[in-house]
Amino acid sequence: MEFGTIEREIHIDASPEVVFDVVSSPEHLRQWWPDEAEFPAEPGGAGRIGFGDCAHGGTWVQFTVVDAIPPQLFSFRWTHDEGVAAAPGNSLLVVFELRPDGAGTLLRMTESGFRERGWEEAKVAAEYAEHVTGWDYFLPRLPAYAATVAAGASA
Repeated sequence: MEFGTIEREIHIDASPEVVFDVVSSPEHLRQWWPDEAEFPAEPGGAGRIGFGDCAHGGTWVQFTVVDAIPPQLFSFRWTHDEGVAAAPGNSLLVVFELRPDGAGTLLRMTESGFRERGWEEAKVAAEYAEHVTGWDYFLPRLPAYAATVAAGASA
């Protein structure tokens, strides 16, 4: 297997502006993906996201914003070591591309960089499989949450 890039597309019943906020704002991310999120949503913004109760055994993961182009594109690098600048070869790149789709938004998510990490084949396969499982769990949560944000914005 190649283990190069994970790709997903989903339709969301909310405007690209709302979807952009939902995929780029720490307060919104916490509602559908990580349990914690601390980062400035601007290019070069460095921070972290957390899974589980980070005070009691949860995991913090480094997170650096690459691009933030409302309402079209939000990308970030993650999984790099703390204290190291995110770059190709030491982190994974996630890109959310947004485009109008009828009354909603088509979100295209790609995650790449698994092979570039220099991991042994078994580690590449394991990390890739873990991320596929993760995105397949978390991305389906995004449309319902974005719809509630959109409903609140129009109320």
